[in-house]
Parts: sequence; structure tokens; C-alpha cells
Amino acid sequence: MAENNGISYNRYTPGDHADLNRDEVLDFLFQHLDEYGDKREDIAKCIDYALSEAEGKGGSVLVAHENKEVVGALILNNTGMSGYIPENILVYVAVHGSTRGKGVGKTLVQMAIDHTKGSIALHVEPQNPARHLYEKLGFTNKYLEYRLTR
Repeated sequence: MAENNGISYNRYTPGDHADLNRDEVLDFLFQHLDEYGDKREDIAKCIDYALSEAEGKGGSVLVAHENKEVVGALILNNTGMSGYIPENILVYVAVHGSTRGKGVGKTLVQMAIDHTKGSIALHVEPQNPARHLYEKLGFTNKYLEYRLTR
């Protein structure tokens, strides 16, 4: 556990997540991802994938608390690939509106970078102001993404 400005940070991994309150993190992300969020069941699958010990899965869940309340969360999934696809994908990161501007998002993303081996990809909407943070932390925009949604 790390602490910064009265905010504590925890990192949970497949072998070390006994004290994670999964439902608390799920509720937080569902509520605070705003227009960039997904269905509750999809966020739950992402958490389960990050904490899975199954071969080819895994990742981490990072959580920021202030006064025992979740004020930020990040989920990173391993892709099981390398080279042509980055080894990791940062799937979700959200910060409580009352905590924005205190460096919570930056700290969560930096922790993910510092504790992850291999490259990290992420998807961000062009109008999402968080993209400036990602650029400051060294992420680059190499591709446009196209999807065939079924």
C-alpha cells in the first residue's frame, strides 16, 4: 500500500487480492466511468479476468481510497500476447469527481506502468480529457481503431 496526500493506493493481483472489496470497486467503476463506461456485467468480467490465475489471463486492479471510500480505480488485463499486440491493456480507469485534480488518476496510471512488464495499450475517446494525461505519461496514438460490432 502506498499513500499520497492522504489517499492510499492498493494493487491487487491474481495471487494477492483477499482483502479486495470487489463489489465496492465494481460499483465505483460503474458509477464513475460516466459516458465512457460499459455494462455492469462487462466491468465485472474485466475484474474477474484481471484477478484470474488461469493461464493467459491476469492483470491487476488498483484502488485509491480517501477516508475509507473509493476515490479511484483502474483495471489492467494481460493480453497473453506480445510483439504484434501489447502484453497488457488498460481497460478502465475512473476518479471520483470530488477528487479530480489531486493526481489520483495520474498516480493510478503510473502505478500500473511501474508494476507491469511489457507494453500497455489503452483505448480513449478523442473528446475524453484523460487522453492528455496518458500523453504526458508517455502513451502515443499510433493507430485509429475500427471495430465491426456484432
